[in-house]
Amino acid sequence: MFYTEDVLVMETAIDDMNPEFFPHLLDRLLEAGALDAYLQPVVMKKGRPGTMLTVLARENIQDILLQIIFSETSTLGVRLRTERRACLYRDFITVQTRYGTLRVKLALEGAGGRPLRYAPEYEDCRARAREHGVPVQSVYRAALLAAENMLKDEK
Repeated sequence: MFYTEDVLVMETAIDDMNPEFFPHLLDRLLEAGALDAYLQPVVMKKGRPGTMLTVLARENIQDILLQIIFSETSTLGVRLRTERRACLYRDFITVQTRYGTLRVKLALEGAGGRPLRYAPEYEDCRARAREHGVPVQSVYRAALLAAENMLKDEK
């Protein structure tokens, strides 16, 4: 039903950086191959507000990601550790809607198994919503319905 793998966890707490730079940092990390990158508010020494950056990645891109973190943030050090995680198998389908083609991510019951759940790719929905001048939730619902119909037909 699921598989396990080792992932590199990179963390650093930042308290002296313009927060407007964080979206760019996350984009760069994800574009470079990070599996995930996220921010959490923390309270640092002397009661200063700060931000904890956490990055999940494969170890083979550690140096690339460290270069990005050191060049795009004010941090002086990054904690590194390897953790084991359990994951559902994933796949994508492409659905046609009145708004255009959209990708839908599937969480599968085992490799090649039946879908346990599915969700449209947000960025696809956002792009089609902008193109058509409609709310993103309208495109999202259309993608869900198309995926549901496609998956029902495959049973």
